[in-house]
Amino acid sequence: MSIFNKKTIKDDKEEKQTVAPVKDVKKDEVKKEKKDDKKSMKELYSDSNVKKDSTGKEIKNDKKFDQAYRILVKPLITEKAASMNAEGKYVFEIGVDANKISVAKAIEAVYGIKPVSVNVINMKGKKVRTGRYHGKRKDWRKAIIALPKGKSIQVYEGV
Repeated sequence: MSIFNKKTIKDDKEEKQTVAPVKDVKKDEVKKEKKDDKKSMKELYSDSNVKKDSTGKEIKNDKKFDQAYRILVKPLITEKAASMNAEGKYVFEIGVDANKISVAKAIEAVYGIKPVSVNVINMKGKKVRTGRYHGKRKDWRKAIIALPKGKSIQVYEGV
């Protein structure tokens, strides 16, 4: 026998009785552990996007939702934008690489409302001067989002 499989010298009958149940128990334990491992692995992969906040509610952490804040930089709050809100249109500054489809998906992800139309405008940066130094602000994009009738977004919460 090997070093790891030491057996005490006993009667063959006693040895069979003591050894056999031990092996069955180990197999059962191994099977249970494997089942538990499978469950935990399933939970890890299926609930990887679910997090709980302090109140115990589940918060889904979607990659799309994370990307939405890179697409929608900030809402533009101007007189003209405020007058457009009465028509159900909202103005946002968006990322330079964003397109109409990604803006529509971001609005749906953040606010839960599917927009009717999205218009995108490229804005040129203004020329600026500080003393004798001349320069230019960066170019940016803005999007005008039209929502369905009766739907609205709370963009003035922090103002």
